[in-house]
Amino acid sequence: MNCVLEGNAVKAFGKAIHSLSRIGDELCLDPMSKGLALRSVNSAHSAYACFLFSPMFFQKYNLGPEQGSETVQCKLLMKSILPLFRCLATIERSVERCQIQINTPNDRVKIQFFCRHGITKTHDLCFEESEALQAVFASHLCPNVLKAPARVLGEMVKHFPVSQEEITLSITPLRVSLRNYFEGGNDHMKIMYTEMSLHPDEFDYFQIGVESDITFCLKELRGLLSFAESHCLPVSVHFGAAGKPVCFSVEDMILEATVVLSTLIDSESRGPSQPAETLTVAPRTPTRCADVVPESPGEADCRKAAVPAGMELVASSQGSPIADSALLLLLHHLSEPHYQERANSTPASSSFIDLYTQTYIQTRFKGFEASGRKSS
Repeated sequence: MNCVLEGNAVKAFGKAIHSLSRIGDELCLDPMSKGLALRSVNSAHSAYACFLFSPMFFQKYNLGPEQGSETVQCKLLMKSILPLFRCLATIERSVERCQIQINTPNDRVKIQFFCRHGITKTHDLCFEESEALQAVFASHLCPNVLKAPARVLGEMVKHFPVSQEEITLSITPLRVSLRNYFEGGNDHMKIMYTEMSLHPDEFDYFQIGVESDITFCLKELRGLLSFAESHCLPVSVHFGAAGKPVCFSVEDMILEATVVLSTLIDSESRGPSQPAETLTVAPRTPTRCADVVPESPGEADCRKAAVPAGMELVASSQGSPIADSALLLLLHHLSEPHYQERANSTPASSSFIDLYTQTYIQTRFKGFEASGRKSS
């Protein structure tokens, strides 16, 4: 395989590698007649990402003498290829052309940067042959579909700190919200509780089949949002009930990108003998990057009116236990009037509840107890 990128295409290619570096420690190069696919899966198989660049994306794209036949899939260590595209600003300034060659007999991937002033940088990377994998996820069966500019979703995500591991996406006919999710063992009285809400009118496409709350890892999503925002591409979201995977995707004439993440499941929504659903990764079939292998649809779980009493971790990339959320349930009821005011205000609104104000909450409880004694 031999391909050549020029101008802004080099930066876009490097941006895709940056996004995939948030997923796993290995990068798979999969040359095909329909384009070059870059894939990555994390070790827990709870996150999968794929970027497919069509032949039109490249100045030159050639599979070799056996054009159209099956080619070798190369697996590279992320730590070996990421430094080559580490500084995208420098690449944009100095690199005029990039050439990528896969040498099958020597098990080498040669990446050459042709820079200004006649400077050429050559990198030879060892690769290992492997099967190209893709996530088994039926996006066309998802009851809930959202589509919005990447800038809108990026504005919501930027309010969460970089250290935030998981967030919860909630959808109702009246709003879509993102809020931070806390792991067990954390002192909830010392954590800022943040929730961002959007009116359905803020989305380019809004389809709701079932009200649901899904919790997934934020780290893997940031990379795709950053890529989509830098290229002004809309982001589509396909999901269903808690415990089912969620798919984030972008699509353009010359490229496609997909990120599939596993979600947490409510422990009350399944019986003791029902296994938790994990993200299935299978050998690649001849489908598009954004397409998935069909699977049988499951029953969607309705969204709970209040915060559930307990959550159970299912194939999360963090692999950490989840604590009882009775405190969040208490704060939900105390702040419910504020939720109503926020829902009746502007279409795109946000709320911040500081859980650090322990004294305020205790004062409220004392007032409630005093009024109860007087009435009795």
